[in-house]
Amino acid sequence: MNAPRRDRVRGALRLAEPQTTIAAMAEGLSALMRHPEFKRGAREMLGITLGISAWGLVTGVAMVKSGLGVGLSLLMSLAVFAGSSQLASLPLLASGAPLWVLWATAFCVNLRFVIFSAQWRLYFEPLPRAQRLLIGYFAADLNYVAFLKRFPDLKPDPENQLPYFWGGVATNWFAWQIPAIAGILLADRIPTNWGLGFAGVLALLGLSYSLLKDRNTWVSAAVASCAAVAAYALPLRLNILVAIAAAVAVGLLMEKWLPPSSPTGSSSGRSA
Repeated sequence: MNAPRRDRVRGALRLAEPQTTIAAMAEGLSALMRHPEFKRGAREMLGITLGISAWGLVTGVAMVKSGLGVGLSLLMSLAVFAGSSQLASLPLLASGAPLWVLWATAFCVNLRFVIFSAQWRLYFEPLPRAQRLLIGYFAADLNYVAFLKRFPDLKPDPENQLPYFWGGVATNWFAWQIPAIAGILLADRIPTNWGLGFAGVLALLGLSYSLLKDRNTWVSAAVASCAAVAAYALPLRLNILVAIAAAVAVGLLMEKWLPPSSPTGSSSGRSA
């Protein structure tokens, strides 16, 4: 084969490679969505999407009304994907709080994901690191509880566990992002007298209640509530940090001294 012809062949192969990769990805995604566990994971998340969507809408409106603007609000919603830390940071941004307070608040609010990821590690450790990082982005509170309820045995089964996980997080992600983006784009047209803030609080209370699965979590929640009220006068919403620190401390002490009687059974209780 002469050189020009060989170069043309190589060029054609290089052009075909992306198309082959895209076709393979599309085929893999189609197979994943047809998996029974994917459908089950999506179906089991549908019942709680109303609360997630309500809170997503409230968060979208709150981001714009706090002064972030549409562009930054969209970026924050898509990149952060953590409703509790987003809402906790908004008042701090609006009040001009120091950056360290903002970071500390977001870090403390999301500390629970360290526990979630440590638990999920028992299932997903054999997977490539890039795939585990992607799982980490989509992981959410409600998916964690639903997953442990579906797979209480702490052993890997990627053929069934991965489709179930992706079915649940896909439902959760769209249930949050679509209302959040709608709230961002329509923030100036949504009247404040609609009471969305109160609706969001009710939705968050419902989500929080589903996390209270045993004695330790109930006690920790009570301590957090009392600490938040007692420290309400602190500036820069530091009462949030106080409440989180108190709840984490009490929870760790109770886990050490008064461990739950049935660890696997307690995970079946209970999204950004």
